[in-house]
Amino acid sequence: MESDRNFNSGRGNGGGRRGRGRGGGGGRGNYQDQGGRGRGNDQNQFANQRPPQQQWVNRPPAQSNQAVPPRYGPPQNSAPEQPRPQAWGNRPPQNSASQGVGGRSGQWTGRPWGPSPQSPAPQQPPQVGVGSPGGRSGPWNGRPRGPSPSTPPPVQTPQSPSPPSAGISMIPLYDKLDKPLSSPASSSGSKESQIQPIKRPDRGGTVSIRSIGLLVNHFPVKFDKQGIIFHYDVDVKFVPSNGGAPLKKPLRKSELRFIKDQLFPGDELLRTAYDGEKNIFSAIKLPEGKFTANVPEGEDVRRGSYSVAIKLVNELKLSKLHDYLRGNLSSIPRNTLQGMDLVMKENPLRTRIIVGNGRGFYGWDGEELGGGLAAYKSLNQSLKPTLQGLALCLDYSILSMRKPLPVLDFLKEHIPRFRGANDVKQFRKDVERALRGLKVKVTHRRTNQKYTIAGLAPKDARESFFELIDPEGVDPPRRTGLLQYFREKWGKDIDYPNIPCLDLGRNQKSNLVPMEFCVLVEGQIYPKDDLDKDTALFLKKLTLAKPWERQGAINRMVRADDGPNGVIARNFGISLDVNMTKVTGRVIGAPELKVGASRRVRVDADKCQWNLMGNSFVDAKSLDRWALIDFTDDARDRYSRLQGPAFIENLRERSWKLGIKMAEPLTVRVTRMVEFSSVDRLERLFRNVVEESGRKNKEKLQLIVCAMSRKDPGYKNLKWVSETKIGVVTQCFLAVSANNNRGRDQYLANLCLKINAKLGGNNFELSGKLSQFHVGDHVMFIGADVNHPAAMNKLSPSIAAVVGTVNWPQANRYAARVTPQEHRCEKINNFGEMCLDLLKAYVEHNKVKPTKIIVFRDGVSEGQFDMVLAQELLDLKNTIYTDDYRPPITLIVAQKRHQTRLFVGNRNDGGQSGNVPPGTVVDTEIVHPHDFDFYLCSHYGGLGTSKPTHYYVLWDENSFTSDELQKLIYDMCFTFVRCTKPVSLVPPVYYADLVAYRGRMFQEAVMDNAPDSNASFDQRFYSLHSELENIMFFV
Repeated sequence: MESDRNFNSGRGNGGGRRGRGRGGGGGRGNYQDQGGRGRGNDQNQFANQRPPQQQWVNRPPAQSNQAVPPRYGPPQNSAPEQPRPQAWGNRPPQNSASQGVGGRSGQWTGRPWGPSPQSPAPQQPPQVGVGSPGGRSGPWNGRPRGPSPSTPPPVQTPQSPSPPSAGISMIPLYDKLDKPLSSPASSSGSKESQIQPIKRPDRGGTVSIRSIGLLVNHFPVKFDKQGIIFHYDVDVKFVPSNGGAPLKKPLRKSELRFIKDQLFPGDELLRTAYDGEKNIFSAIKLPEGKFTANVPEGEDVRRGSYSVAIKLVNELKLSKLHDYLRGNLSSIPRNTLQGMDLVMKENPLRTRIIVGNGRGFYGWDGEELGGGLAAYKSLNQSLKPTLQGLALCLDYSILSMRKPLPVLDFLKEHIPRFRGANDVKQFRKDVERALRGLKVKVTHRRTNQKYTIAGLAPKDARESFFELIDPEGVDPPRRTGLLQYFREKWGKDIDYPNIPCLDLGRNQKSNLVPMEFCVLVEGQIYPKDDLDKDTALFLKKLTLAKPWERQGAINRMVRADDGPNGVIARNFGISLDVNMTKVTGRVIGAPELKVGASRRVRVDADKCQWNLMGNSFVDAKSLDRWALIDFTDDARDRYSRLQGPAFIENLRERSWKLGIKMAEPLTVRVTRMVEFSSVDRLERLFRNVVEESGRKNKEKLQLIVCAMSRKDPGYKNLKWVSETKIGVVTQCFLAVSANNNRGRDQYLANLCLKINAKLGGNNFELSGKLSQFHVGDHVMFIGADVNHPAAMNKLSPSIAAVVGTVNWPQANRYAARVTPQEHRCEKINNFGEMCLDLLKAYVEHNKVKPTKIIVFRDGVSEGQFDMVLAQELLDLKNTIYTDDYRPPITLIVAQKRHQTRLFVGNRNDGGQSGNVPPGTVVDTEIVHPHDFDFYLCSHYGGLGTSKPTHYYVLWDENSFTSDELQKLIYDMCFTFVRCTKPVSLVPPVYYADLVAYRGRMFQEAVMDNAPDSNASFDQRFYSLHSELENIMFFV
């Protein structure tokens, strides 16, 4: 199926999958019909709210008093634990008895808006976690809602589910209270005051249709719990000699590492690990104080003296990590884990190629790509605290790199028809393009120094002359030739005097070296976007290794001499089990789906896919007013030129079978792809089409279908114009795919899936309501993501996107909001305001506010959980909560950028592709020892090795069990509107990613057409047309 996003010129390295962050825009007024800081003249229930009064001040770790089952900690033989102090204490009780949504009393309890732990819970409507039919009542288990652990569970009288009360269907809104919630992080910097992620509510799930034996690339790590790692701070400064110039740039990691190794060349070298910046971790005590390291001539570090100050800052006791893994310590000793992680990386760091920021350690295993290129495998590893103890997670990735060849040999392989040195002049432009910016070493003298190629010399080596200055000042300057200089100084004759040399100079100073004496430095990445089509496909094939191939490669890496299990780790008392972890996974059953005429559709047992053949959409919208713009008039071949009448007939026929009543297009305009190059031309074209259609039908166009002859960078201009200026959704497609008789029916069906969703229709849905909720529940799902600019981009904003469901109980239609924010800012600055705006859309559609909110956050690592809890969650509560509207919130992080892989223990369990089946979930052994997380592989992996999504529950006021939440997420993966199979990521997050990427396209379109570089931070350029605010324009 062709995705709209495929027509962009590419997402780049950071714009690639994710970009995170947001900047600009001081306030709301996100959309054209709203202004200033306020929320406009919205007459719905959300007007004139103010932040609620509750303050999270001096709060001990949230939910830290959750009882940990014996399985997750040491044997519990001690006396019963006394009740702990109230969370969020020091708050006087309130006398107000006002009842909020779900019957939560206004009395302060020191807990996240739950009943008081000192008194029985009040009678409430049926609700998950409070006398619900799910049976989760009784002593408080440390989670945000429920009765106290110090009191017996209240007696509940059996109730039959009652219809929603008037208090739910028509909720009066009050002004927010005067004082906003304050972040505990701001009130106290201690770890005890931070909000902690929720603990696991049970011992894992039990529901499944079958179990499956798995191997996981987690390798158990053993360490001496009595051991100590000495943590030192190191400060390196260059000491200029008399009259010498100071360093203009900070020292590189490789330079700092070289200097550090000069200080500790003996036994200490194998007992220390260095991060290349400020931290040294040592297995033995090191001398402290200031030392001098002298770097001789010929190294890849500026020669001279360096002052090195070393100071002991901490003694990291491994017993603390041991206590944390056993559940005896509430907060993770991050410094200890960081030190051990660095120790495990030290051996590959010293023996393999380090690229970029040092996250991967690359090595070549013989895969040639041609053109002087090779495929290098990166060893990616990290230490993880897990239920089985400390484990090393190890995987690999593949990049294309230039081989470390002599320059002339590289040119022979890289430039077609280049046969040797005598062809340099003929292919001068190609040579300069291939070499400029690359790093080389020289062979005419002994040195480790690296040089960057600035270009080719203007003259041949024979004609190159320069002033030779005696460094001792004895002989006067004299003019000499390059050939003579190399013969006299280095004893080398130049074999190719009739070709230009390489210029290795910098700062406007030339340094000419003949090509024959230059060799490419290893580890220089070749951009995959520059690969030819065949090489790119071959590299992709290597990347998409079969499960058994990847499993074998990982097992070889972990046992390799240059792997993590080296002598350095052993010197720290750390050992590694080189066998993968065995776990038992569960396979969750697929949900039942419903299509048109309330027919149930059969889901394939192996791939969990279904077919629309002979079926129609649940809610197929009529398409009475649409236009076709054919941009293929200048196509180079007949296959890429749209067969217009046939396409219209075929699309109408296929849509009719799916239930969409599609009329003839009001307007058909044939033009060329050159229109994509200009925003003004596209806007003029679109307005002309809209006006022409308006003369035939006074109602506004519903859709503009755009045929393209090829992918084009101007695709972003088309989307920006149509979605922010014109206000009509577009559906783009490649003509070559529509013209192809083979697979055309499926291709057109895929187009119809997206068209119906953009029109506000419903393609398919779960046959019943989501089973985790009850009568009277109104649930809203929110997804959030941030898209960051490409790695080398230092100025562009990050793009924040938030989506939310607008229909219940189907929960498969979404509205979206997008906004720019500061460069590489991961925190969504106006998260609460964006969610409030989506909440209004929910109320407008359902005539009732959601009684429960489930938030899925994408793109954050474990180190950013504190930010999500202490800032984004608080911002959400501050913005939407009032004194009698406080829906329980669950916050879940979805992580795809991790290294955990699941492999079937028995090849017969893997089906045709060898991957784990859809619905495979793991919540034992490899998960966090205490927190609520699990791995779910919800999709069928037809190519490569499937990667599960890691779901991490940070906050849960809805009292989900493991089974309930895993089933909920898996069922939702079947509701993604663009395909008839479950997707790998829960849809709210998937859609947020699409919207953030669409925002990136808007930003690129703005930068291409706006003279002011700050324009990309202006919210006005991202504000959707009012007609598109609450529809799925982004699919």
